[in-house]
Formats: sequence, C-alpha cells, structure tokens
Amino acid sequence: MTAPEPGRGIGNRESAAEITTTFVGLPRDSFRILHVSTGNVCRSPITERLTRHLVQQRLGVLGRSLVVESAGTWGHEGAPMEVNAETVLADFGADAGGFTGRELLDEHVIMADLVLTATRDHRAQVISMGHSAGLRTFTLKEFTRLVRAIDPATLPPLEDGVVRRARALVRAAAALRGWLLAPTAEADEVYDPYGAPLTFFRSVGEEIHEALDPVVTALTGVPARA
Repeated sequence: MTAPEPGRGIGNRESAAEITTTFVGLPRDSFRILHVSTGNVCRSPITERLTRHLVQQRLGVLGRSLVVESAGTWGHEGAPMEVNAETVLADFGADAGGFTGRELLDEHVIMADLVLTATRDHRAQVISMGHSAGLRTFTLKEFTRLVRAIDPATLPPLEDGVVRRARALVRAAAALRGWLLAPTAEADEVYDPYGAPLTFFRSVGEEIHEALDPVVTALTGVPARA
C-alpha cells in the first residue's frame, strides 16, 4: 500500500471520492482487517499485533492473503507504540517491533474488509466516514459476541482459502447484529489504558486476547492449542 497523501483524513470527502474510484471494484486476493482506537499507540497496536500473532500460531504463517493493520481516529502519526503496550505484547510472545502510529484515513476504511474498533464511539466515527462501512464495522467485543453464535460448519472450509472464509464470516456476523445485542452498553467497550500503570495495560491486554481468540478461531478454522 502506498503512503497516504497529506490531508486525506476524516471528513475529506473530495479525496475520498478519488480513493473510491481508485480502489473499489478492483479484484483483490487478500482480506484486510483494520483495528481502530483513538491514538493508535495503545489498544489498536496491541490488537493488531496480537491478531497477527494468533493467526501465525494457528496457521504457522500469516501469509499475504490476510493483512492486519491499525489506525487511530486521533492517531499519533509516526509515534511509537506505548512502552507498556510493548510489554503486554511481549507477555503474549507477540512482536511489537517496527510499529508506528497512523491517523485513520478514508483510504484505510475503503480498503478494509473488516474494521474492529475499541469502542462504540470509534465504530460510529468509522461509519460516519461513509464508504459503505456499516456492514463491515464492529466493535471488537461486538464481533466476538456475534462470531460465537455462528456455526463454523456454515462457513467455507479453510481449504477454500482464508479470504473466502473471512468474507463469509463478516457477512454472517452482520446478519446477526440486530438479534444479538450487548447486555449492557459497557459490554462492547475496551477502555483506554493510555497513561495508566502496567497492571491496567495487562488487564486490557487480557481482555483483548480473550476477545480475539474466538475471532481468530473462526477466521482460520483452527482452535487454540490446549
């Protein structure tokens, strides 16, 4: 993916039209997951790198067909990941190296097949950008809840390719959204640990890991190792 041009941020609709003309409708052989939080230095980097790590554990390799990225609605462009977030990733054996923060741009949403956000506010901000994002944008915990209700036997087998399976999973989750509501508003939130001590970061990391596990199992068709 080429570097985004300056000024292509939330609300830049003229640029969004140009990007749509460039990307939408083109055949793609990959499935792109975009994790979104606020600053893109704590929650979404943890979620991005944990997703990559868990997929690699299940499949032995991440592969070019599954692309996992992140960005922030108020992203600290070019900023490093928070040190405590790096420590949390190290706890899980995940790689934190080479990360730099990004501001959420129209291009990121357009190219994403699945957008998973830390909170409902982030989800609303992504959907407000347009690009028909509503059916492929969920909070992380919302998507986990929906995925748990999907019969894996109804999804294409991994032998048909992870891209086909992943796209079917998103369609199935979107179809269930109105039927499986959160028990409370807070149930779909992953709270921001920015500025908090390491103990809180680790708590958030465990929360993210617990939410990601069934999602990665559904995506890959491979359960976690006992």
